[in-house]
Amino acid sequence: MKWLRCRDGDQDTWGLLEGETVEFVQGSPFGHYARSGRRAATADLTWLMPCQPSKMIALWNNFAASATKNGWSQPTDPLWFLKATNSFAAHGQPIPVPPEGTGRVAYEGELAIVIGRRTQRVSLEEAASHILGYSCANDVTAIELLNRDPSFAQWSRAKGFDGFGVVGPVIDTDFDPAQGSVRTLVDGRERQNYALSDMFFTPHELVSRISHDVTLEAGDVILCGTSLGVLPMKPGARVEVVIDGIGTLANVYGGA
Repeated sequence: MKWLRCRDGDQDTWGLLEGETVEFVQGSPFGHYARSGRRAATADLTWLMPCQPSKMIALWNNFAASATKNGWSQPTDPLWFLKATNSFAAHGQPIPVPPEGTGRVAYEGELAIVIGRRTQRVSLEEAASHILGYSCANDVTAIELLNRDPSFAQWSRAKGFDGFGVVGPVIDTDFDPAQGSVRTLVDGRERQNYALSDMFFTPHELVSRISHDVTLEAGDVILCGTSLGVLPMKPGARVEVVIDGIGTLANVYGGA
């Protein structure tokens, strides 16, 4: 199933994507729901983030190819940080350009895990039952700001600007990360193409191990990290994160 959230008139509602149409649903994937039978074309939708997370946790150094190229050692534990709630953004929503002096801003195409129910200190074997599904993500980063002050790496600030945590367009409940890959296109040119099987910590491992650090709530998002091919964007660039089996997350950096 492919779940989405969208605007229906003056209401925010859930729906199920079926080809180029969406069927509106009463309820949500986090509880009871019923199909309404009422449909709309995806071309007419105002897309919203496919979930409403209380927090977004993002990974650093979770792919072997990137670690090898940059001379990073394999981490013993997942290396994670939080993205500010004001950074959350949806498919089709423009990514604002941060204030002058911030420096260059880069895309990072990633796989997103969406938590399905309250998750606290679960085992690796239990983790799968706590995952609702998967989505596409762009972990936008002000790369020059990150290490501008050598005494303090500014992860939260560099990754917390408005619109820097983009997730969508849908949550796919049947996606198999072991067989998947992430591609990132900038103005139609492929910049990233990496296999999800290259992760140090699989999605199930991430959910289990992070749940021992912090309680995860239904709708929370974990970004699995990115691999090679991260580059700065220019204002006006259209960035597409493509994961076959889930869909395409598309946004314009600095768009109207």
